[in-house]
Amino acid sequence: MTRREWHDLGVGLAFISPWVIGFLFFCLYPVGASIYYSFCDYDVLQSPVWIGALNYSDMFQDPVFWKALWNTLYFAAVSLPLGLVVALMIAVLLNQEVKGRSLYRTIFFLPSLVPVVASAMIWLWILNGKFGLLNYALSYVGIKGPNWLTDQYWTKPSIILMAVWGVGGAVVIYLAALQDVPRSLYESADIDGASSWTKLRHITIPLISPVIYFNLIMGIIGSLQVFAQPFIMFGGGGTNRSALFYAVYLYQNAFDYNQMGYACAMAWILFIIILALTWVATKSTRKHIFYAGD
Repeated sequence: MTRREWHDLGVGLAFISPWVIGFLFFCLYPVGASIYYSFCDYDVLQSPVWIGALNYSDMFQDPVFWKALWNTLYFAAVSLPLGLVVALMIAVLLNQEVKGRSLYRTIFFLPSLVPVVASAMIWLWILNGKFGLLNYALSYVGIKGPNWLTDQYWTKPSIILMAVWGVGGAVVIYLAALQDVPRSLYESADIDGASSWTKLRHITIPLISPVIYFNLIMGIIGSLQVFAQPFIMFGGGGTNRSALFYAVYLYQNAFDYNQMGYACAMAWILFIIILALTWVATKSTRKHIFYAGD
């Protein structure tokens, strides 16, 4: 390298050095430390003591761990496909040429802008078994609403309902993808007498399949790490720990029980689960994703 090239390299490294330093100290080091602490008895206040795989063996024998994992997987298995379908249907409707379309788009996107804590407090009032707005509305059609927040069979559906309510972000992404679908394809389908369902199935969905795949992967990651809503609304997990989610139990072990080593082990198990599910989703959808450039 010439002297000029060395100078340019130094200037470039100087410009990216804040990011590199931040990555090393605030990302790479915590990740590496969490691996080490997962094999230690560590309560933050004292030095970690190496105990091998004891945290992992204790975890698999912990009934509360399995309860939290089941609650999280149940939530993800229901809310993720439901949210994807609802968001897609709303996006298709909002993509139609109707009067006031911008207003409707704003209304559906607003829930995504509400802070998580504020939305959780709103839903605490909406889902109140005695004075809640939802049960009040159901009473008008002759339905006696359940105790959403205290009945162990309805706590997870209440969180799922909140998750579906906040699909505005996915709707915006779908809307952006729908703008790239060529209108000529729809016109050709109309000439052939294709129905709306046929156009949706054979034109819209294949052409926006990369965006559906993106929302699927982000949904897997987000649903398995759900924390704020159940933590704010149910605290310790609700009745019979029916709303104790994985991230909430991880937080409890780390900051309530001071079992940081156990919490680090839980974090790495969650990482492996997310990685495995992402790999399965990628492999199973590979043949169904259409890229226009291929």
